[in-house]
Amino acid sequence: MSQPKIAFVASPVPTAQSALRELSERYGDVPPDQADVIVALGGDGFMLDTLHGTKGLDVPVYGMNRGTVGFLMNEYHAEDLVERLNAAVEEVINPLAMTALTVDGNMHEALAINEVSLLRAGPQAAKLRITVDSKLRMPELVCDGALLATPAGSTAYNYSAHGPILPIGSDVLALTAMSAFRPRRWRGALLPKRAVVRFDVIDPGKRPVMADADGKSVRNVASVEIRSEPMVKHRILFDPGHGLEERLIREQFV
Repeated sequence: MSQPKIAFVASPVPTAQSALRELSERYGDVPPDQADVIVALGGDGFMLDTLHGTKGLDVPVYGMNRGTVGFLMNEYHAEDLVERLNAAVEEVINPLAMTALTVDGNMHEALAINEVSLLRAGPQAAKLRITVDSKLRMPELVCDGALLATPAGSTAYNYSAHGPILPIGSDVLALTAMSAFRPRRWRGALLPKRAVVRFDVIDPGKRPVMADADGKSVRNVASVEIRSEPMVKHRILFDPGHGLEERLIREQFV
């Protein structure tokens, strides 16, 4: 069984740094642009950072949990890494592309593997107008915020906001409201992956809103357009029987 060329990257926490030293000594370490596989050591946040940072390399990323939740990570143990890498199952995820226009006329772009969220940035509730594929779907949503999530991100912020868990490969996005005041009983919508979703902020001067794409924030937005980006493909490796699809199903029975 041949050993692939491995690039190890780790979050700054002590447990991840300790694992980095142990694995590098045992298996060697090459730069990411020379690797057959990148092994990320940390939690889900570090995994997202790694995927964003290596999106131009077309190299799969195998995560091992040295953080907390580790939904996107495999279990950590150092002894049989080569065997696990050779047996790993690959999942391909397309991110969301966010284009945000601020009140002062500046345009900001970002990619999000999990979700794009809009959040009120002041004491008053946000008022949002929602358009899907150029068709007005909701003239006014009064809420603390709203988000559009991918299947990979559906168990993160979306799930905390009582949004649905989406199976990997379902080609569906989850549009979920946070603390909707009006319409009071609106619980969100399921949209096809190809949908283009636009949020317009009503009265942004009085009711400021910020937009966030996987931790990249833009304040004082006037409008935000979100679409899936098929040209960007994140390759994630999982141990057999522990891939994203299995994890998504398992999360619904706990």
